[in-house]
Amino acid sequence: MSQPLSGLLHHERPIFAYSSPGRTGASLPACDVPAVDAQTLWPAALLRDQAPALPEVSEPQVVRHYTRLSQWNMSIDTAMYPLGSCTMKYNPRLADWAASLPAFAELHPYQPEDQLQGALQVLHELEGMLAALGGFARVTLQPAAGAHGELCGLMMIRAYHADRRQQRRKVLIPDTAHGTNPATCTLNGFTAVELPTSGEHGVLEPDTVSAALDDEVAALMITNPSTLGLFETHIVEIAERVHRAGGLVYMDGANFNAVMGKLRPGDIGVDAMHFNLHKTFATPHGGGGPGAGPVGVTAALEPFLPIPTVERAGDRLRLDYDRPRSIGRLRSFWGNFLVLLRAYVYLREHGAAGLSRVSELAVLNANYLRVQLRELLHVPHPQHCMHEVVASDRDLRPLGLSTIDLAKRLIDYGFHPPTVYFPLVVPGALMVEPTESETPETLDAFVAAVRAIVDEARTSPDLLRSAPHLAGIGRLDEARAARKPRLRYQPDADDPR
Repeated sequence: MSQPLSGLLHHERPIFAYSSPGRTGASLPACDVPAVDAQTLWPAALLRDQAPALPEVSEPQVVRHYTRLSQWNMSIDTAMYPLGSCTMKYNPRLADWAASLPAFAELHPYQPEDQLQGALQVLHELEGMLAALGGFARVTLQPAAGAHGELCGLMMIRAYHADRRQQRRKVLIPDTAHGTNPATCTLNGFTAVELPTSGEHGVLEPDTVSAALDDEVAALMITNPSTLGLFETHIVEIAERVHRAGGLVYMDGANFNAVMGKLRPGDIGVDAMHFNLHKTFATPHGGGGPGAGPVGVTAALEPFLPIPTVERAGDRLRLDYDRPRSIGRLRSFWGNFLVLLRAYVYLREHGAAGLSRVSELAVLNANYLRVQLRELLHVPHPQHCMHEVVASDRDLRPLGLSTIDLAKRLIDYGFHPPTVYFPLVVPGALMVEPTESETPETLDAFVAAVRAIVDEARTSPDLLRSAPHLAGIGRLDEARAARKPRLRYQPDADDPR
């Protein structure tokens, strides 16, 4: 059975606390340009009266400090990351090796096209592979994240309707969609209309969609599989009804990990979809990026793709800016190239059969957890799931405990907590996604930890209320941290723990 971690982690002080006047870890040459009086360049009000209070430390102090901090971190290299919906899977070292090759890593985006042929070939082939996987006519690789992909997709849908001289201002969004969808609508000038899903089955019903359709509906945004980990079984009929009403279907592809190689969204009525390369294709994810959220589109939306596109001209590749109906440039250049390269390597390494196997294992692992977790926690939708399973704290609440208590106690057992309190349609939600990366032994250890914690909830509930006990920092006052954040080092302040 899984046991709590033994021993407290060393409490690491801020780097400023190691500072001593005059100490340094750098040796800089003498300045080889003439000195300039700063007051001749900048107004006096903008100049400092004294040097910035940077820490004065030796090189060993810096190395040891940041090495110790790195040992605090949970990472996919050290433990399972069961974050539901976020798909934190293992990042193959082969892809990192390819991204470190000087021929790619040292490219500059302003180099002439004839010096970028290898990079352009990677982009061109990656677009083709994603289009084939999704069943789309074209793919743009520019978006830097899933939410950026949503923005791009709805910009193209807006341009499509404007090109047809139609004023459509509504976008239908099920209550099991990703939380970024309404924000994307607002940024594009649309009004988000929330649709309820079936409480019993957890999926969107065709009649619910039909009741909301009118000549103002521009699109339906649907996450499939949904954030409940369920496949939208009525998607074909729903897409047909939306199309008959003159709207388009945008699919949030964040959960493509569950259907990759098994289902082509473009074949079932989806007009546009973003791929999260930093989820489905195992490029680095977390910490704010970088990411990549390419968008696949049907032929009807192809004229509106962002510029530039990568086009073949004989035996050469070029960047095409001459697209009069394009939504324009989406970002400074044409994508987070090294993230795209990692996805390219992942796709080439797996091949068609391997990608299909990835989906099979992701779904198998999620259902393996579903069957075991429903014996320990309330699982509101116990039917067959896809890439993730959603539980709740319903059975913990009578004990005075909640999802956050279980999640914090998992840290003591060496597991990063799953996603908590999302999706919002499940009160006290705890969403677990194992991905295809994890072995049965790791899943068994996770279940054993949950089982031990549920037992503790009955016999020693205070252990959960005050968890984590073995982390470098205990449970924080989150309300205080949000309302009175401490953003600057204060030597005389109380210990932030």
